[in-house]
Amino acid sequence: MKLRFSTKKEEFDCKKWHSKCDDKGKTLIIIKTKDNYIFGGFTSIGFKKDKRWIYDSNSFIFSLRNDKNDRKPEKLSIKKGQESNAIYSHSDYGLLFGNDIYLLSNLQPGYSNTGVYYNIPNEITPRSNEAKNYLTGSYNSWVVDELETYFI
Repeated sequence: MKLRFSTKKEEFDCKKWHSKCDDKGKTLIIIKTKDNYIFGGFTSIGFKKDKRWIYDSNSFIFSLRNDKNDRKPEKLSIKKGQESNAIYSHSDYGLLFGNDIYLLSNLQPGYSNTGVYYNIPNEITPRSNEAKNYLTGSYNSWVVDELETYFI
């Protein structure tokens, strides 16, 4: 595993991130918010230079730390039938794992709507407030503190 990009070392700029991280294959992204949520996503295909949705049946998102509801680390796989919406690639956008994790070009703010393209625990209703807050604590007001991108 090789660290390719870290906001600890450089300011996030989506064009710079895409220039370093597109077309590199298997990619793992780990995000920490100012509220100490830690989550991210994995794609076995990787982000591409061209503007499009990317099919990836092995993609998943995950939660490593969620202080509000004391959940254990959890892996959320792509929903069957939604593999063609696993990630969205566009050099003017930030990072998109379906519509479940969406970062704007400057990372601020982030959006989360867990359960749209990726599975969520059975007890959570898709598109509910609980689903929107599941990974990040908030639908659209969470702020990235750190972001790291690894190639595997």
